[in-house]
Amino acid sequence: MLNTILPILLFAALALAVLGAVKRFLMWRRGRPAKVNWLGGLLAMPRRYLVDLHHVVERDTYMSKTHVATAGGFVLAAVLAIVVHGLGLHSKILAFALLAATVLMFVGALFVAKRRKNPPSRLSKGPWMRLPKSLLMFAGSFFIATLPVAGILPEGFGGWLLALLLTVGVAWGVSELFFGMTWGGPMKHAFAGALHLAWHRRSERFGGGRSTGLKALNLDDTSAPLGVEKPTDFTWNQLLGFDACVQCGKCEAMCPAFAAGQPLNPKKLIQDMVIGLAGGSDANFAGSPYPSKPIGEHSGGPHQPIVDLNGKALVDAETLWSCTTCRACVEECPMMIEHVDAIVDMRRHLTLEKGATPNKGAEVLDNLIATDNPGGFAPGGRLNWAADLNLSLMSEKPQVDVLFWVGDGAFDMRNQRTLRAFVKVLKAANVDFAVLGLEERDSGDVARRLGDEATFQSLAKRNIATLNKYRFKRIVTCDPHSFHVLKNEYGELGGRYQVLHHSTYLQELIASKKVSLGQHKGGSVTYHDPCYLGRYNGEYEAPRQVLKALGIEVKEMERSGFRSRCCGGGGGAPITDIPGKQRIPDMRMVDIKETAAELVAVGCPQCTAMLEGVVGPRPEVKDIAELVADSLIEQEAAPAKKTAVAEVMA
Repeated sequence: MLNTILPILLFAALALAVLGAVKRFLMWRRGRPAKVNWLGGLLAMPRRYLVDLHHVVERDTYMSKTHVATAGGFVLAAVLAIVVHGLGLHSKILAFALLAATVLMFVGALFVAKRRKNPPSRLSKGPWMRLPKSLLMFAGSFFIATLPVAGILPEGFGGWLLALLLTVGVAWGVSELFFGMTWGGPMKHAFAGALHLAWHRRSERFGGGRSTGLKALNLDDTSAPLGVEKPTDFTWNQLLGFDACVQCGKCEAMCPAFAAGQPLNPKKLIQDMVIGLAGGSDANFAGSPYPSKPIGEHSGGPHQPIVDLNGKALVDAETLWSCTTCRACVEECPMMIEHVDAIVDMRRHLTLEKGATPNKGAEVLDNLIATDNPGGFAPGGRLNWAADLNLSLMSEKPQVDVLFWVGDGAFDMRNQRTLRAFVKVLKAANVDFAVLGLEERDSGDVARRLGDEATFQSLAKRNIATLNKYRFKRIVTCDPHSFHVLKNEYGELGGRYQVLHHSTYLQELIASKKVSLGQHKGGSVTYHDPCYLGRYNGEYEAPRQVLKALGIEVKEMERSGFRSRCCGGGGGAPITDIPGKQRIPDMRMVDIKETAAELVAVGCPQCTAMLEGVVGPRPEVKDIAELVADSLIEQEAAPAKKTAVAEVMA
């Protein structure tokens, strides 16, 4: 009986899975065209799955081992089940291999069941709660059905009753794991995820690479939409990526906006895009809602606007403006989904097509157009902070080793202290450097994150034209946002330069003994990793090496390194200012206070502003350049002090 029923069930499920796969693929292809390496991506998929994907999954050891056992056992068991029971190749060797695969899968499924017994709040419930039962049913039923083939039990053991039970079990398991992969269900992520890895829109991320720069819009192409208005305006491989979401909620757990009670949950945002592509409402979403936004009130379709400024659509505009673009969601995602790209794409439509940048957004963008800086300050005051420093200008000295990119911190009195401190260190190290002075404009970072691609490209092209007039080996800046844009986003517009963050350059100067440092005289120190230096550019060690050279032992926060909590200053968040239950910098200051450190070292003007904006009592905030400069000041002051003492003695 089983020898007749099992092949029918297997091949029926496979046929339906193929139909579902075609249906799903055609649904993704509703999106805009995207260039992919079709064959190369498919060939690279095994390595990307086994190495690159698991590099992220392995951060959670429990789930890593569970995933290896469950997924590996399922793939092997499915192939062998088709060969042994579908094609009728009753070899004992193959049968024992199938038994081993089902045992491996069964063990993994037990761990899945354990995780789902009391699941953390970040995990979606609903259909996902039946997944461990389906996995156990698939593994258990095929294990029993294979025992006679392996010669462990006689043929026909158990009679028609056992055959009937096994048929039900196989039908259940096969339906969930084969049919459900393509028509929809918890296993959908397996099918979509595999193809997502093959045709990822940022293939540079694989093989140890890093790709974090936003992709430019072709503003001359009038046939393409400016940004994303409706789901089908995304590229088709972005839509594929959304479908790959496993709803694990790791992005939700790391999102600073969600933790602050702002109306953003990265996991739900991705699921809303899936709903929008297929058409429907979010009523059946089984995870955490956007804070203060009930589930069931939003809906959409593939050709309907994602955001309706006059009423409810798929997503509310304030959800998109809550994002700080800190990239914590992307860093944590085990399916390597690009949440930030999607958010900025949708912001671009709101800004460029609708002119709907909230709060001070429109004012800041107008300032950038009129004065080349977001604060609207008179451009002629850009170098006032250095009036007494006798800085060399590139226009007077057109060839130098280092071009010091000052950034818009030049207009901020607090950040001017950081800039002056860094200049002091450069001079102490006899670095051949110069600044652009009044020729420098805003890097365009804020405009781009707010979705104003036109203003960004205008600023970038003018800066590139200025930079290309001069000869320098490297650009160094104290601002991670300018650093990121100059290094990773100007290249697409023709500006390719070697760019360093000042912490990296300070570490080089110290390592090459171009500066001599005294020991840090203050109290204990913790270090806050800026998002645009760490997650965006992978620089975590240089700042710590600089602090170590000062004799500082860093008291690390629980969330540090690639899991550092955002200060709340990126992505234009302070400008759009979406309210929540608490402020993100206040949350970060709680992290800092838990270390009992007396001082927090930073490497970003926005981090400085956000953390110093926290109401005291709180630790002092100092940029790394200030700490290094303080050491130099102490060394220079020592001889003068000795001379004064000698005069008194005389």
